[in-house]
Amino acid sequence: METQPSILVIDDQPDNFDVVETLLDGEGYQLYYAPSGKQALARLNSFQPDVILLDVMMPDLDGIEVCRCIKANPQWQTVPIIMVTALTDKEDLARCLGAGADDFISKPINSLELRARVNSMLRIKQQYDNLQALLKLREDMVNMIVHDLRNPLASIVLSTEILRFTNLSLEKQQQKVEQIAIASHHLQSLINSLLIMAKLESGKMVLNYTEVDLSTLCISALADIEAIAAQKNLTLISELPEPGGIIKVDAAIFRRVLDNLLSNAIKFSPSNSQVILRAEYLAAGGAKLQIADSGLGIPENLRQSIFEKYETGTLNPEVSQIGLGLAFCKMALDAHHGTITAEDNYPKGTTFTVLLKVA
Repeated sequence: METQPSILVIDDQPDNFDVVETLLDGEGYQLYYAPSGKQALARLNSFQPDVILLDVMMPDLDGIEVCRCIKANPQWQTVPIIMVTALTDKEDLARCLGAGADDFISKPINSLELRARVNSMLRIKQQYDNLQALLKLREDMVNMIVHDLRNPLASIVLSTEILRFTNLSLEKQQQKVEQIAIASHHLQSLINSLLIMAKLESGKMVLNYTEVDLSTLCISALADIEAIAAQKNLTLISELPEPGGIIKVDAAIFRRVLDNLLSNAIKFSPSNSQVILRAEYLAAGGAKLQIADSGLGIPENLRQSIFEKYETGTLNPEVSQIGLGLAFCKMALDAHHGTITAEDNYPKGTTFTVLLKVA
């Protein structure tokens, strides 16, 4: 349910508020009233309206000064102000605009004009709010991506420094080289996912459908994560159909979906547990894949939002996560006209189910 736009009317005459309320009746606005500039400023400390209707001629603190005070405060200055005035002199109107007012309307107020000006200011406020939300999302996105890219990069730098300046046995050297290879693969995977997501989102990605053996694709994906799983002493279990069955997908993108889901399962699985990859062909055509882990599980209220870009919920504060891998899977499967869902893996963990329709 959408929130009603709020309008604060600042006027020392209560009758004028009644007039505004009558003229805006039926528009779906939530109206509030302040009988003086001082009371309005005090109220703004705990409440921010979407638009302010501000009378110019008020005792004590007039509308011009109130407008200056509001526009001087960074917390309030984005709220559009419509000055309501009986003044018609060009200099007086210029003073209103000079004080920071966004628009003005002359008394006596005309219903059609009032509604049009309020709607105009609400559009401007909505555009500003949308822009701020986008900038906040972009800032959060950059911070989270940098955080997740930094982890494998730090591992590469640290292992390289140890190899350069420390006398290690051949076995230890091999372990560090393996750590560098794993971190490099993770780093490359993150970057590739970002690039593919950008293309999918812009509509510029054209899927290259080819016939792929499902079992062979799954076995290859499992083989590539064996070393990562071994670091946590995880057992990889595969329940796959006999080789020879064919699905039609963009092999490179669908393989990345598998990589992301398997990596996600490994990331959230505790040591000495297992990750299961199941696959089967459907009688109606297409295929069904499931990746099951033994992690903490996903609360039911988060099972949709985890597929949104940069949304992670509060799955595990000890695990680095930017909400990118699952969003990529969702976008890639949408492009394939497939689906992905998450459900409980009893007695503990999560099962991600991928359904592919006939291409």
